[in-house]
Amino acid sequence: MVKTYLFLIGAIFCEVAGTMLLPVSQNFTKLIPTSFLAIFYLTAFYLLTFVVNKLPIAIVYATWSGLGIFTIAILGYIFFKQTLAWQAILGLFLIVIGVVLVNSYTIKLN
Repeated sequence: MVKTYLFLIGAIFCEVAGTMLLPVSQNFTKLIPTSFLAIFYLTAFYLLTFVVNKLPIAIVYATWSGLGIFTIAILGYIFFKQTLAWQAILGLFLIVIGVVLVNSYTIKLN
């Protein structure tokens, strides 16, 4: 089970890295960032193929997208100086709480 979650964390990392390269690629006109973006996204989906064999796809997608959104919001603040209203920040923390709850009960079921 630990290996499955490591693959999921790897998929989240790759998806976040690819998403952070979207503005850098400047509408896919910059070859190097666009190439890395594609590699990261393909790697994320490849890693997810191993995870969906062990966990329900609804749990996998909720975790992948929820933690990805949270991480991208933090990195957007750090690297792109983007800000969020306090309500949005609260919502992001609620997403993380939801992901933790969903995964806590999934582990007990397997």
